[in-house]
Amino acid sequence: MSTDKPHARIVDGEEGKRIRYNADGPRTEQYDLQQIPRLNVTQEMLLNSGDDPETWLMYGGGYRQQRFTTADAITPENVGRLSLEYLIEVPKEQRGKLEGTPIVVPSDPPIMYQTNAPDVLRAINARSGEILWTYQFAPEEQEKPPLLCCGSNNRGVAILGDTLYMTTLTADLVAVDRYTGEQQWVYNSAPTGQGYTATWAPVVYKGSVLNGSAGGEYGVQGFIESVNAETGEREWRKSMLPPEQWIGDAWKNGAATNWMTVTVDPDTDTLYANVGNPGPDVNGIVRPGPNPYSDAVVALDANSGDVNWYFQEVQHDWWDWDASAPPVVFETEVDGEERKVVSHPGKTGWNYLLDAQNGKLYERSREFCEHLNMWYLPQDNLEDTPWIMPSADGGSEWNPTSYSRETGNIHVKAMNYPSKFQWDPVDGWEYPSTYLGGNFTVYPAMEDPGPPPEQWSQNLAIFSAVNPETGEVVWQEEWEHFSLGGSMSTATGLTFVGNGAGEFIAYDSASGERLWQYQFDASVNASPMSWYDPAVGKQYVAVQAGGGGLRSHKDGNEIGVFSLEA
Repeated sequence: MSTDKPHARIVDGEEGKRIRYNADGPRTEQYDLQQIPRLNVTQEMLLNSGDDPETWLMYGGGYRQQRFTTADAITPENVGRLSLEYLIEVPKEQRGKLEGTPIVVPSDPPIMYQTNAPDVLRAINARSGEILWTYQFAPEEQEKPPLLCCGSNNRGVAILGDTLYMTTLTADLVAVDRYTGEQQWVYNSAPTGQGYTATWAPVVYKGSVLNGSAGGEYGVQGFIESVNAETGEREWRKSMLPPEQWIGDAWKNGAATNWMTVTVDPDTDTLYANVGNPGPDVNGIVRPGPNPYSDAVVALDANSGDVNWYFQEVQHDWWDWDASAPPVVFETEVDGEERKVVSHPGKTGWNYLLDAQNGKLYERSREFCEHLNMWYLPQDNLEDTPWIMPSADGGSEWNPTSYSRETGNIHVKAMNYPSKFQWDPVDGWEYPSTYLGGNFTVYPAMEDPGPPPEQWSQNLAIFSAVNPETGEVVWQEEWEHFSLGGSMSTATGLTFVGNGAGEFIAYDSASGERLWQYQFDASVNASPMSWYDPAVGKQYVAVQAGGGGLRSHKDGNEIGVFSLEA
């Protein structure tokens, strides 16, 4: 097991810089554009991304969001020799929270596209670590920064042809030339200055950019939409607040946003959306009924936006228990038959295994985090509400899971600490106040010492391998510090993940044994990825370490890339 930090070459990209300003304000810094090979990224390449060891062309590796690489140079037997190839430091003026996953185009050299808030996108020579250009979005009209519930984030980009697609904190979708870093067009998905924002990596499918909405704490209206990838024009939009299924006018500020990347099954042209809390978050009195499609996995026709089915993990939510993590699609044996399924770990602390065709629940797993006083309704003051687990943060929050095709397990990171909840009247609410309908706090808070040790382990995060078919928790490791972000599994039986203490770890996927680790200077609350470079015979693994998350243990500004020769 390697724990020492090797020598790292720091790349700052300053030498030979040229600065260009697009007509509407964004800044592009160009360094060495000649290093980017001309290669048209086709729909066929996107379809094969989850199986091609030389690529990682979308946020979850492939459309089904399995976060699994078929690259096989790094194995349980040799992972101890995995070493740091290079380290990139993000400049302070271009640093928000680092929670994203880069993508890599399989050219010679391979080109990485990496993002972080505030709305920064970079092209990097993935072999050498040289920064080739940097783009930073600047909205045309913005009197003051957008209101954000949970920090300044950007989790990645989509790609098609010679264009990259990135969401922005002002709820814009931008198209950027991947060779030059110059902006092509801007699509505004929602009115600026009304609480909407965007932080997820979009998905490109059949010439359309699949997009959505965030801002669920500000009385917004959640939606899923499709935007033409060439022109930036809207093709369809589906509200996640069907008025006919809500009571009265509660839907008008009902939230139900999908603030993480959607999943696509290309075999059936189905989009699986992860939809968050109803609004207001805590006061359920003003929105009677189950509040569909909030806290649900929603299956839509990717061509039309029509809803095929939905599975609601929490009806009439009072605890902010979103269904926020990206769903994962795969095939497995259920009741003696091979079936296509959707696996989704919720903020509730359970994984749900659903039939991909109709949403039928096959299995709710054992708990992968601790539960305490669950379903206890908020009171009108914090003191009269007991500590409740999962907290308002979850459970599994936005943390993307990985699916190991080798073991059949999913690997999920969960928060493991309690909250207290209090509901308040919402009479007279007006934006820009948050539309919470109350208050919640998370441990540690007030002067309350929290649940005693016999009720709670006191560890703030848990990483688990879960068999989605049986619901069994196969193995777990508990961590002391707050930890967000996701994992990645490999064809050789490894699972990579980072934690709040700054440890970047390779586990044996089957047993949970730690086989390797690297110590960053900041919390690793991002999600790793990998690719194989045949020209040099190396497999690479990349992850961002910059803190991030709701309650980061330690902030920083590093992108680490590791390698091992085949």
